[in-house]
Amino acid sequence: MFLFYFSITLAIVSSAFYHFVAKSTPSNVNFTVSLLVTYAVAFVVTLFGFFFFPPKNGVMTEIKQLNWASIGLAIAIVGIEFGFLLTYRSGWNLGIAAVLVNVVASLILVPVAIIIFKDKISWVNILGILVCLAGLVMLNWRR
Repeated sequence: MFLFYFSITLAIVSSAFYHFVAKSTPSNVNFTVSLLVTYAVAFVVTLFGFFFFPPKNGVMTEIKQLNWASIGLAIAIVGIEFGFLLTYRSGWNLGIAAVLVNVVASLILVPVAIIIFKDKISWVNILGILVCLAGLVMLNWRR
């Protein structure tokens, strides 16, 4: 049960921290240089993770078991990083941009989840989706 709550808390705190840091990145710094440093530090932090989650069968055995998803995840992460750095540099509001991206991405994933992963959604979930859509309208409402 600990992992259940710890994992979602880590994701939430890290996501909030991510947006704060992305918005705080100096706009006069080349964002590819910024990301190069980011990924170098991420590499070191990931290596440190081996102390907590050591590979059971060795690193090479684990690497051989990987599929296209690791490459796809890398491309997606770089896209997210570039996208948010450019979004914040172009003047988007921190709270609005983060909410907009996450809600729209979630709405895109609903049919993917149903069709590909055979996830089930209830009427309550559908109502929540409608609330998200109403929230998007309200976020972008101009007075």
